[in-house]
Amino acid sequence: MAPPLLSKLPRVGTTIFTVMSSLATEYGAVNLGQGFPDFPMSEALVALVNRAMTSGFNQYTHMNGFPALREVLAEKVRSLYGAIVDPDSEITITPGGTYAIYTALTTVLQPGDEVIVFQPCYDSYIPNILVNGAIPVLIDLPFPDYQIDWEEVRRRITPRTRMIMLNSPNNPTGAVLRETDMQVLRSLVKDTPILILSDEVYEHLIFDGIPHQSVLRYPDLAERSLACYSFGKTYHCTGWKLGYCVSSAALMKEFRKVHQFNCFSCHTPSQVALAEFLADKDSYNTVGVFMQRKRDYFQQLMQQTKFTPLPSYGSYFQLYKYDRISDESDKELSIRITKEYGVACIPVSAFYIGEKDDKVVRFCFAKKEETLEKAVERLAKI
Repeated sequence: MAPPLLSKLPRVGTTIFTVMSSLATEYGAVNLGQGFPDFPMSEALVALVNRAMTSGFNQYTHMNGFPALREVLAEKVRSLYGAIVDPDSEITITPGGTYAIYTALTTVLQPGDEVIVFQPCYDSYIPNILVNGAIPVLIDLPFPDYQIDWEEVRRRITPRTRMIMLNSPNNPTGAVLRETDMQVLRSLVKDTPILILSDEVYEHLIFDGIPHQSVLRYPDLAERSLACYSFGKTYHCTGWKLGYCVSSAALMKEFRKVHQFNCFSCHTPSQVALAEFLADKDSYNTVGVFMQRKRDYFQQLMQQTKFTPLPSYGSYFQLYKYDRISDESDKELSIRITKEYGVACIPVSAFYIGEKDDKVVRFCFAKKEETLEKAVERLAKI
C-alpha cells in the first residue's frame, strides 16, 4: 500500500471537460464542448516544421526560446501594440499558454498572498493559485454582459493583494476588455505592489473590428504584468502545446528561474518554423476575420433552435441561454443533450467556484462548417 499523501488540491477531481468529452465519445456526439478545431492547420506551417527537422533543428534550442522566434515576436508586439520589448530579456517561449500562466503564478506568489480572479474563468487559474499556497479572491462578472465591476474590485483590494488576473478575450464568455477598463485598472494599481497576470491566448481571435486591449499597450501596466500567449490557439494546432510569456526584464528574470527547472527547452522544429511563418504579418492579422466567419455562421445556423445567443466578441466560444427549452441546471441539460441529441457542450457553472448557475452553456464554434451543420441539425430537434 502506498504511503498516505496530503493532497495539495483536495477538492479537485475530474474536470467537466474530461467528463463531457468522454460522454461525447460514448454517445457518438458532435463535440462542441472542448476548445479545439477539427479543421487542418496551415499546410505551409506544417511544411516549415518538416523542413526544420530535415535541416537538423532537432536538438535543444536556447532555454528562453529560439532566438529568431523571440525577435519576430518582439516585432509583432511593436507592430500591434506600439510596445518595445527586448527579445533577449523580456520574452520566453513556453510549452503552452497554460504552462506560462502556471509558471507566472508560481514565480510571483507566496503563501497567504491574495489574487483577484474574475468568474467565470478558465479552469486552471484557481488550482494554480491554491497549489502555491495563495488565496483566490473571487469576483463574479455580472450576467449577462460579463463586464468587470471595478468598484467591486476596489472594495476587494487589501494589503495582501498581490495580483489581478485578466483574460481578454474571455474564456468562456467571449467578453472583451475595453480601453475604459484599462484606464480604470491603471488608476487602481498605480503606486501599489499589485502585479497583473494577463491571459491573452485569444489575442488574435477578436471580432467586429474591436482592438485587443493588451496590457502591453500601456507601459505602466506592462512593467508590472506577465502576459501569456498561445501559438496553438492562433494557428489551430492546440496539440503543439507551445506558447510564450512577455514581461518586464525584472519579472522575466524570476520567471526564468522557475522555467529552467520545469521545462528547460521547448520543441525546436516548431519554433524554427514559427520564426519564419510569423515574419508574414498576415499569418496572425487575418485569423480574427477567419474565426468571426465561423462565429457568424454558427449564429445563423442556431436561429433554427430555441437557444438564445449571448454576444461573443472573441475567442472560440459563444454562450447560449436555454430558458425557452428547460429549467434544468446547466450541467443536467448538457449531459442530457449529449446523451439524447448527440451534441456535447459545456455548462458554464463549471467555470465557477461555488453555486452559480445562470442557465447558459458554452459551444465551441472553431469547427468545420459540416460539423456545425450536423450539430445544429440535432440541436434544432430539442
